[in-house]
Amino acid sequence: MAESGIAPRILCIGIPVRDLTFRVEAVPERGSKANASHLAESCGGNALNAAIAIARLGGRAAFAGPMGDALETSSRFILDRMATEGIETTHIVRMPGLMTPVSAIMIEPSGERTLTIYRDPALWDVKLPDADELLADCQAVLVESRCASFCIDLCAEARRRGIAVIVGVDRAMALTDGLLTAASHLLFSSDQVQETAGIADDGEALKHLAGLTPAFLAATRGPRGTIWLNEAGALEEMPAFPIQAVDTLGAGDAFQAAFTLRLSEAADIREALRFAAAAAALKCTRHGGGMSAPQRIEVEEFLRRHPGSSLSRQPRL
Repeated sequence: MAESGIAPRILCIGIPVRDLTFRVEAVPERGSKANASHLAESCGGNALNAAIAIARLGGRAAFAGPMGDALETSSRFILDRMATEGIETTHIVRMPGLMTPVSAIMIEPSGERTLTIYRDPALWDVKLPDADELLADCQAVLVESRCASFCIDLCAEARRRGIAVIVGVDRAMALTDGLLTAASHLLFSSDQVQETAGIADDGEALKHLAGLTPAFLAATRGPRGTIWLNEAGALEEMPAFPIQAVDTLGAGDAFQAAFTLRLSEAADIREALRFAAAAAALKCTRHGGGMSAPQRIEVEEFLRRHPGSSLSRQPRL
């Protein structure tokens, strides 16, 4: 909880997705077909997965972004699920005649996933509601990096108001991307930070980007944990919790959500990163993509059972 005792309100900005998830023994070869052992239908997308995780971890999650036509099947399905999770949906912008994105996801026994997704390009033409409406009683903004085209002004306004802006980087960023400087925190994965910086080393890539942005910089590396730059510009790393992963879909979103929530609760960086690592680890132990994000009580119990795990350290260079 925030110091006031009221759960922080976090605005999540992105594009919701209707996920169709298939469990397979192996991804079929090109031109072949395979039977799935299980099919699940759920809502997803980076920001929506994060909103679900925030709500389950005890935060107040609000969502803003485009969605398809009011009569379209996928948008109705997603809104029903968001209502069930207690996510505020008043800032969603319906786009007449357009289709809400749909993804097909194949999950292998190792937990690795392969997916394809359709997003109508016209969704990026959305105009978000007024900043005063979106940022009222808001402690943080969590945004998908791909959505810079329609949220950069809002993020810049949030920073002017002293509101944290956490960017979940879901693809390589251009070095001229406005979110690099509008963000207070940038959370990459290993591949994305290396591709963004053009440097094939996580630590060196983070150091390079530090010369372009004042934001906090971190890169998640799956079972190898998280690496980040501390206040002095030195690299630190936090090992991942040892778990048996069965489904990694949505793990990064759970990490970003938990990190953002703990920052909003006035936790320091190390505490926020450790809480995020625990939330992501628990998510990976169960099937269901973003819909299998853990509850707050589960994360706290997990941390009690692993008091000496995932403690930060200086990396060997």
